[in-house]
Amino acid sequence: MPKRKDPPTEMSSESIAPGPRHSKLSESESTDTSDTAAAPESSDAAQKAKERAERWKVLKGRAKKSAEVNRKEVYAERRRQAVDPSETTRLNRKRDEAEFKLAKAEAEDDGEDFERKRAWDWTIEESERWDKRTEKKKKHVEDVAFQDYTQTARKIYKKQLRELQPDLESYAAEKAKLIRDGAIVETEDGELIAMDRDGEFYADANSLGFIDNKPSKGAVDRLVGDLKKAEDARMRRRKGGDEEDVTYINDKNKQFNQKLARYYNKYTGEIRDSFERGTMV
Repeated sequence: MPKRKDPPTEMSSESIAPGPRHSKLSESESTDTSDTAAAPESSDAAQKAKERAERWKVLKGRAKKSAEVNRKEVYAERRRQAVDPSETTRLNRKRDEAEFKLAKAEAEDDGEDFERKRAWDWTIEESERWDKRTEKKKKHVEDVAFQDYTQTARKIYKKQLRELQPDLESYAAEKAKLIRDGAIVETEDGELIAMDRDGEFYADANSLGFIDNKPSKGAVDRLVGDLKKAEDARMRRRKGGDEEDVTYINDKNKQFNQKLARYYNKYTGEIRDSFERGTMV
């Protein structure tokens, strides 16, 4: 008799469908891995964003501070332009004079010698230089008026000396050349000095080396400019022609008379003509 087959036993869902379970496990593992990898990236991005925000805040503060400083400088410049420099100089001079008079009055009240007391703050050399400068300034103020043409020439010469700018670089180059190529001479004191053979650098009454000296183009241009400036000044003094009546004693008096003529010639012209004709009653 045939054997009876056992009924098929029920299998668990796990044994029946192993595929879906493994897929679910792999999906969960991949999700956990992606979350773990995304977490550092998000934290790095947040850190970078925070750093950029801080830098932006610092730059914004610098821009604001710079704008405030620029605004203050603009206001200060406007205030400086609104103030007349000559008025400021005049006020400072008056303040110094007032302080000087106050100190002198206090010294006199205390029975002290003011000049001696003031000299304690300076050395002898500084005091002598100051006195020399004050005396020179006083002479310059008194020497403004026209005296004669000799004095005028002397003032022009002194002004040219003050404006003279020697070429020290060329002088140093020529002196170095002299030391290199010149003759070494021993003086009576035993000092060795370099002397030029042709007397071109250290010239004396018997030297002829200056004949071959050729000035630079800048020196020639400077000489031409000085001559042109002197000629322009001479022509300005002679402006108006020889037919003009000389009613002035110097240039400032001439300018003053011209200013008066602009305002009053229309009133005094007829009277002046009558005087010249001799018909004035």
